[in-house]
Amino acid sequence: MANQSYYVPEQSKWPIVATVGMFIMMYGIASLMVNSSAGESTRGAWITFTVGSLIMVYMLFGWFGNVIKESRAGLYSSQMDRSFRWGMGWFIFSEVMFFAAFFGALFYARVFAIPWLGGEGDKGSTNMLWEGFQAAWPLIHTPDPSVYPPPKSLINPWTLPLFNTILLVTSSVTATFAHHALKRNDRDKVKTWLIATIALALVFLCVQGYEYVHAYRDLNLTLQSGIYGSTFFMLTGFHGVHVILGTIILVVITLRIFKGHFSADNHFGFEAACWYWHFVDVVWLGLFIFVYVI
Repeated sequence: MANQSYYVPEQSKWPIVATVGMFIMMYGIASLMVNSSAGESTRGAWITFTVGSLIMVYMLFGWFGNVIKESRAGLYSSQMDRSFRWGMGWFIFSEVMFFAAFFGALFYARVFAIPWLGGEGDKGSTNMLWEGFQAAWPLIHTPDPSVYPPPKSLINPWTLPLFNTILLVTSSVTATFAHHALKRNDRDKVKTWLIATIALALVFLCVQGYEYVHAYRDLNLTLQSGIYGSTFFMLTGFHGVHVILGTIILVVITLRIFKGHFSADNHFGFEAACWYWHFVDVVWLGLFIFVYVI
């Protein structure tokens, strides 16, 4: 039986850099939340968050740059390819559980907490906290409007959200076309479909930004608008962050295509980007149904 080489990467500073950057960034986020709620200045918190974010960007470019150089040098074997695939699979699974927790919070509020406040179920006695409260979802009439000002109305799911759904589903199709073109080694079509995917992603982000401005300015739908407002911005906001990250990944992959990277038989970096983008699309379909429509 022939022996197969097992590649062991050299010592790297990047895990330590990532740890430091993540700590500073999360400390900045925590300080921002605490200072904002206490009515104190958030300038220092923003500076801390920015420094941590810049360290993370430096780490990502450096670490991924090393991986790309090692791959281009032909150092990786089939064992490393399996390792990358397992790593990306577990990363996406962790992201699935991340959103599962947020969806769980949404369903808990809808199925248990709000009906209890309305006098239903085993804990319906909590209705005594706000006598006369009418349980309904989406929760437009909050139990205590003086604390949580209710929104004037909700975003119509069949306008901007539907348009964004069409954009993301279409971008998933164009990414798939690009992947198939790469398998055929048709690099011109790969570039075309990737650029189309990035363009659709950018339009999605612009539309979501406009939707947020509309919600805050015209509908009074904010993070302080009770449980619906907090879950709405928590779910759609974190998804928007994932869209931004996915777009950056697609831009990097496109630049690598223009540099002549990847081949019809060896392109896991490209494939991993497509996996992530399809994950982002599937999560949005769940958001559209459970946050906007139902």
